[in-house]
Amino acid sequence: MSGRRVVYGLHAVTAALKRRPGSVFEVFLDAGRSDPRARRVADLAKAAGVRLHETDADRLEGFAKGGRHQGVVAFVEEVELAGSLNEVLDDLSEPAFLLILDGVQDPHNLGACLRVADAMGVHAIVAPKDRATGLTSTVHKVASGAAESVPFIPVTNLARTLRELKDKGIWVVGTAGGEGRSLFDAKLSGALALVLGSEDEGLRRLTRETCDELIFIPMLGQVESLNVSVAAGICLYEARRQRYASPTG
Repeated sequence: MSGRRVVYGLHAVTAALKRRPGSVFEVFLDAGRSDPRARRVADLAKAAGVRLHETDADRLEGFAKGGRHQGVVAFVEEVELAGSLNEVLDDLSEPAFLLILDGVQDPHNLGACLRVADAMGVHAIVAPKDRATGLTSTVHKVASGAAESVPFIPVTNLARTLRELKDKGIWVVGTAGGEGRSLFDAKLSGALALVLGSEDEGLRRLTRETCDELIFIPMLGQVESLNVSVAAGICLYEARRQRYASPTG
């Protein structure tokens, strides 16, 4: 059954009003804001027939529970993009393109991963239910609308899910600093599940062992590691580049 959730921040609320206006119940706008971005939110709400309330900052703070709301909060319907990974895969008309996150716990990182996944045409993000962040209000804000366009599939057993993907002919590639072959030497076209690890520990042992192949991002400077969302953006972009270049996608 669908429920209600809070979305806050100019990007997130604007994206909800533009992409899924029918899912927005009402919008609360800081009565003290009259700048173009605030007026844009008000115009979108009115055009969609969504109830618009002007209110004070204290009430917005209460709705956002301390989050950086930028003067706008919306209540929206909790939309389930896909009930299972099989539903996502069964609906595809091209080779699967999945992002697997093994234990990412920072909601800002998950939100940023959703954004790059949306930009690169990823079909779904898969993550374990335990010891990982889910779709919190912070994730929705950072994702700037991508949480409403990229299915997020939590699974009970990630290693088992990876084995099931392999059985379906999907090549499972894990990123491991310094191990395996270079990102630019790996074949990433065709059906692909790209696996990235947590912020601190990287890929767990069982996840690493389940991957078909390990790759690393060549590092040319002094920095030894990258934020998981930055690494995801680099790897997904290379995979998308190869898919464009390949006649089979």
